Amino acid sequence: MSLGKQTVGVIGAGVMGTGVGQDLAQNGFAPILVDSEQAILDQARRSIRQAVRAQALMQPTEQRQPAGAVLERITFTTDAQALAAADFVIENATEDTTIKQEIYAALDGACPAHCIFIANTSCIPITRLGSFTDRPQQVIGVHFMNPVPLKKTVEMIPGVHTTPETIEKTKALMAELGKASVVVGDSPGFVSNRVLMLTVNEAIFLIQESVAEPKDVDEVFRACMGHTMGPLETADLIGLDTILNSLRVLQDELGDPKFRPCALLTKMVDAGQLGRKSGQGFYSYA
Repeated sequence: MSLGKQTVGVIGAGVMGTGVGQDLAQNGFAPILVDSEQAILDQARRSIRQAVRAQALMQPTEQRQPAGAVLERITFTTDAQALAAADFVIENATEDTTIKQEIYAALDGACPAHCIFIANTSCIPITRLGSFTDRPQQVIGVHFMNPVPLKKTVEMIPGVHTTPETIEKTKALMAELGKASVVVGDSPGFVSNRVLMLTVNEAIFLIQESVAEPKDVDEVFRACMGHTMGPLETADLIGLDTILNSLRVLQDELGDPKFRPCALLTKMVDAGQLGRKSGQGFYSYA
């Protein structure tokens, strides 16, 4: 299925939303990046400029795109009504069901009837998110991996009411971005985060118990198991606040104490040590 170039809105200009907006723009789309705060949009603009320039250093000259040209394709706005012509909206809000419910209610009123809502959620069931809208058949989960422009596969999660047409159109959109789709069932955390959050949390327990230093935990995973990044590097990249929220969602949804967040994780989030985005996590990024 070929969609041509569709109008795509992106809700949330945090780490993931910024990456999604950049990826869309670098693949010829003109995304509409929406956030409630202008300061966050301004930071997103700076982050995209920096990321495109850094990416160019690793690319052949003929593949490089000027940061200015990429940014010109993106509309940065606080006005959800800018999505009035959107064919897709990719939602990247924090893992908070109450916040997401408010967003989907607003999207129902702002977007045309044919618009597909893509939830880039880490752990919240897609069927529940669909229940917040008047179009559950057009709600689907797509779990993008970070950093979005460099990852070539997504985890795709249909809800109970998601139609085959929605699945195929969303697969086609991902293909336009050069991404393969792995379709999995609708369960809290899906496949990736059901496993990853446990791994990260257990790695943090190792630090709390002084079993090893962060660099040594990560080196075991990189050197012994062939992982590109260790679990603590990954946590810093994702954001420790997102890790904490995801663990809480998994614990609540599954009722399993094995997802209880490590006390050290909670303490670091309380201290504002969120990883790369704050400049300090298990590593320093100053």
